[in-house]
Amino acid sequence: MRLIFLGPPGSGKGTQAKIIASKSSAKHISTGDILREAVAAGTDLGMKAKKFMDAGELVPDEVLLGLVQDVLSDKQTAEAFILDGFPRTIPQAEGLEEIFSKLGLKLDWAVLLDVPDQAIVDRLTARIFCADCKADYNLKTKPPKVEGVCDVCGSTRLIQRDDDKKEVIENRLKVYHETTEPIVEFYDKNSVLKRIPGDRGFDEITEDILKAVS
Repeated sequence: MRLIFLGPPGSGKGTQAKIIASKSSAKHISTGDILREAVAAGTDLGMKAKKFMDAGELVPDEVLLGLVQDVLSDKQTAEAFILDGFPRTIPQAEGLEEIFSKLGLKLDWAVLLDVPDQAIVDRLTARIFCADCKADYNLKTKPPKVEGVCDVCGSTRLIQRDDDKKEVIENRLKVYHETTEPIVEFYDKNSVLKRIPGDRGFDEITEDILKAVS
């Protein structure tokens, strides 16, 4: 099983990728995780990435692709993996194809969690957290038992993260449509795209993904 998980921010692709990995022998690969691991280990690529990260700049594609290649060079990992949230652009997708070719690997499926923009906005703007104990809530799906009061510590300081404000989410979706959505067509043309409706019950989505990739 060699999979790529795609989808807009807030689609649940990261969580679903972890669940599918836990139900199989696949290794869950997040570029965020491998960046942090490479920096902590002090590898050459990790130190290159750190310079950009410390300057608040995007890590260049060549560094990201190098890190992904290092991970996929492990024979056991190469047998079964889920790439979560990577690639994000066409150049990254093309670079990943070159890595697969170099390592003699073949992608099985690119799984797209397809969620309408308005559903994403509704889902993310409903998220709040406790400023004291950091417990997370969702006003639609997981509200506190008593309105405005944290279940865990009793604090009344339940607030919204800046990242979950409507204008921020709408801008993230705009960036996604401009830069990442073209990858959907890229994998569709290669006949490896599995489109999964993502605006449903969580367990139902997991079941459909497992059926689609089995």
